[in-house]
Amino acid sequence: MILPIHTEFLIAGISILAFFILSLYYVISYARPMRMAARGRCLENNQRPPVSIILYAKNDAENLQKHLPALLSQDYPEYEVIVVNDGSDDETDDVLKRFQNSHNNLYHTYVPADARYLSRRKLALTLGIKAAKHPYLLFTEANCQPASNQWITSMIAPYASGISIVLGFCRYDSGKGLSAKLIAYDNLLSGLRYLSAALAHRPYTGDGRNLSYRKDLFFSHKGFYKSLSLRCGDDDLFINEAATPSNTKVAYTPESLTEMDPISLKQWMATKAARATTRHYYRGYTPALYGMETFFFFLFQAASISTIAYCLPAHPWVAGAGATVYALRYTIKAFVIRKSAQMLQQRPHLGWLFLLEFLLPLFNGYFSLRRLSGHTREHTFRLDK
Repeated sequence: MILPIHTEFLIAGISILAFFILSLYYVISYARPMRMAARGRCLENNQRPPVSIILYAKNDAENLQKHLPALLSQDYPEYEVIVVNDGSDDETDDVLKRFQNSHNNLYHTYVPADARYLSRRKLALTLGIKAAKHPYLLFTEANCQPASNQWITSMIAPYASGISIVLGFCRYDSGKGLSAKLIAYDNLLSGLRYLSAALAHRPYTGDGRNLSYRKDLFFSHKGFYKSLSLRCGDDDLFINEAATPSNTKVAYTPESLTEMDPISLKQWMATKAARATTRHYYRGYTPALYGMETFFFFLFQAASISTIAYCLPAHPWVAGAGATVYALRYTIKAFVIRKSAQMLQQRPHLGWLFLLEFLLPLFNGYFSLRRLSGHTREHTFRLDK
């Protein structure tokens, strides 16, 4: 089938337009952390104020045994580690007591067993924050550990006058299989998005696996009051509410990174479903701007393939140009992904990129549809298990 010449060129024009828009995403947005790091703008000073590390634990005896040593051996003059045990029925309490015997800066507390109709995780973090003795708070997860003993120093360094939030990155060293590479790709893209937005003075979210903010900021915003009935949002939604263009910095030097243990596809899907329930509460236009990337990606795929298929018989030079543009878009993205992954010390998996960039938007769409159809529970109308 040979389309009228004006239709063929219209399709080619759409593919070129989508190409330029996608290239702007890659070169300006996703590459921004890489460019800013090259200019040395991640860290600003060497202050070392007292810090409180808050850690939530729920049946995490094995994780605590593995990762607490890295938290308790930081090269930092004054800090404490507070672990809030949310009714664990494994050996979490025993592990914490053993570590406390040899580390006087480790403390732990408990979530009341009868807490109902609110997020127990948020309650646990609130208890930990109230127990914190120091003005600067650092957060990570039980299945994560700092990449170096300079983690606290690197995460606190961006604080300056007027700064209340520092966003960090948690790398994911994936295992074997497609699902592991999909999780790693999602982790990398999510990190580049919120780091880039904050560097552009449009912060919109953060990651509780590597996050810091001032204790007074938490109480000035009444803690998690606005989202206390939601099951999730203790990190991303709170940062979306509290972050401003002038009070947020980022840290993503090698010393500031944390690293998460491999997780299963089921665990990742549960996390994605949780994020889907909080994302529609975000304020600002940045999330929608990133959401439009998916639209232009599929528009480009459809227009480019149509250009090549329909123009080849009558206008092979147009088809050749379409194929060149198709390859060029992929090359630009692959370059940015590779350099950014190297900067954040995560494997880029470029051999899988062509498949991953199709799969991830489909998964994101699936979780959005699940939320809209009511299959994902947002509120805590019963005691969390």
